[in-house]
Parts: sequence; structure tokens; C-alpha cells
Amino acid sequence: MLKRIVKITAQVALGAALILPGVAQAKDLVVGGKNFTEQLLLASMTHQLLEAKGFPNSVTDGMGTTVLRTAMENGQVDLYWEYTGTSLVTFNKVTERLDAEATYQKVKELDAAKGITWLAPSRANNTYALAVRATDDKGLTTLSDLAAAYGADKGLTMGVNAEFPRRPDGLPGLEKVYGFKTGRANITPMEGGLIYQALKDGKVDVGLVFATDGRITAFNFKVLEDDKGFFPNYAITPTVRTEVLEANPGLEEILNSLSAKLTDPVMQALNAQVDVDKKSIEDVAAAFLADQGLL
Repeated sequence: MLKRIVKITAQVALGAALILPGVAQAKDLVVGGKNFTEQLLLASMTHQLLEAKGFPNSVTDGMGTTVLRTAMENGQVDLYWEYTGTSLVTFNKVTERLDAEATYQKVKELDAAKGITWLAPSRANNTYALAVRATDDKGLTTLSDLAAAYGADKGLTMGVNAEFPRRPDGLPGLEKVYGFKTGRANITPMEGGLIYQALKDGKVDVGLVFATDGRITAFNFKVLEDDKGFFPNYAITPTVRTEVLEANPGLEEILNSLSAKLTDPVMQALNAQVDVDKKSIEDVAAAFLADQGLL
């Protein structure tokens, strides 16, 4: 049986992070993860790969974005997969629009000062997107079309997760760039994984999706074009506390070898195996590592 220790709640992890001082290397490395399928897969793949390469580790997943980052900064989490755009906008408050390479270089520089090292970015860009049903697209093709629909008060409902209405790289920034405003009645907040089913079933007109989610294709969704280029690049990248990286020779090479295998189609397929085919996180992760010759 796989060794996989999962903390029950993000609050427990954060509480421990605030109590325990950061150390260069615990007995086991602690791999972090957020609270959605892709992150659970990445955490499991990392756990299994590191175990196979002689790096004992435990997993603390199911955490919110800010909680996980705080846990890393406080030394309770040693490494996890982060998105370049999230660090750029949410953690470092950069408002300048940058291309993919410039985004990576900027967050690598800014987070280095906080004791966090960004390793090699993958080719998977899990950017935010808004989607509609292809069979009932409400006449929408672009985000400018969506803005015009809200401007005309067409009453479209948008399914979103808890973070999107508050994040600067989410709804507030989107409304500012595209010049529209949604009312409270237009927004239907829910757990992120439920948005896809709600959109598929017609319970919302527009849904927040992630570009690497396998349900986009499986559920026949149409992703609206970000014609003003609002959403930054969200390259999936391993991040490690710098002192942990320095204390563990070989860790960088192992994580970079996994990062090199990840692309948009790869992540879409892996996510679909869990969310559509209902396979287990651990089984999908193990099969991928074996198929890629990493184990």
C-alpha cells in the first residue's frame, strides 16, 4: 500500500505551520497540494516518485491556495506545484501584463527573496477560463461577448468557486479589463469540482473552468476566447523551499524530470481519468509515472 499521509484539514496544517519553526530538512519531506483533482494528482505523483528515488516524504493536501503558500513560507510544507500566474498576481501583487517566460522569470526572482525556488516550468498552462455549453452557447464566443451580455442585462448566471470573485486575477480584474459588472444574483458560488456538472446540467449559463481539465472536452464545453489577454500564464511548476533544496542533492533533477513530462493534453487526459472515468488518484498517478519511465 502506498505511504500517503494526508492532513484532515488545511486549518490543521496552517496551525502547525504557525507553531513550528522552519527547518532545513525534517525526517521526511512534506509535499503539499491544493484541493482539486490536478493538485491531488501532482501531489501523489510527486510522493510516489520521491519515494521511489529514496526521498521519504508525506503528503499534506486538500489546502486552499493562500493557506498552502503560508504553510510553505512557515516551513511546514517543503515543496508543491504552483502556477506562475498565481504567484505573480496573488502572492506578489504584480499588475503588469507579462508573457509566459517573463511571468516565470519575475516570480522566480521575487520568490527567491522569500526563500522559495522555482524549478523548471512545465508546458502545461492551467489558466482560468470561462466556458459555456457548446449546444447552448448563448451566442457567446469571446469574453468581450460575455461582457456585452452582462452590459445588456441578459441575466446570465455564472458558476464560480470561492476564490474567483475575490482574486485580482479573477472576477474583479476581469470586470475591470472588459468593462462590465456582474450583480450578486448573477454569481453562483460552489465547490470548484461541482461547476462542471452544474454547467453540463444547465443550472448555470457560464462556468469557471481550468484549461487543463478533462471535463471540458468530455462535457462538450466551449471555452470563451480571452480576446483581451486578461488571464496570465499559469505554467505548472515545482516550487521548493530553498534551504530544503540545498539540503537534498538530486531533488531538483527528479522534480524537473516530472515537470518535463507535463503538457496541456497530458494533464487534460490525467484529470479526465479521475473526474470522468472515476479512477483513483493514486492509480492514475502510478500508471503515468510507470508509462513515462520515471519509476
